[in-house]
Amino acid sequence: MENRNVSKLRRWAREGIIFILLALAVMWGVDQYRKPTLPASFSATPMQSIDGKTHDIAALSQDRPLLIYVWATWCSICRFTTPSVDKLAKEGGNVVSIALRSGDDAKLARWVEKKQLTMPVINDKTGALSQQWQVSVTPTLIMVSKGEVVSTTTGWTSYWGMKLRLWWAGL
Repeated sequence: MENRNVSKLRRWAREGIIFILLALAVMWGVDQYRKPTLPASFSATPMQSIDGKTHDIAALSQDRPLLIYVWATWCSICRFTTPSVDKLAKEGGNVVSIALRSGDDAKLARWVEKKQLTMPVINDKTGALSQQWQVSVTPTLIMVSKGEVVSTTTGWTSYWGMKLRLWWAGL
């Protein structure tokens, strides 16, 4: 009886590992399919956040990896991801966010204040920047190191997943 339980446990473990590997392969494939194609000069253009500060992607990503978080106030998945990104920013993480088609600066500022977000928010009110960068999915997370895209992912990502990606981008 004991051998039977051990063999059953081994089979479940093997099937579990196969399932996890298949899930990782599918997630990687989806990320590759939805990956934005940023222009070569994407990091050269300074952008202004809704609080009036200027953010230079090349400079911000020079010493440590930068997380660019493209999101929207109307995005249902962003409701779960945004607090984790903001937590990273509150802890001193190198984060810049871009709000896609989320209203004018005043409306977006009210929304950001209501949600008590502290991360820098750049307003892409018409979607022109996202279109230029070919970002078609929210949320999109772009890891940049020394002005170059290291990795991108789309959809929900956990706090620890973001920390791991930033650490990996710094290697």
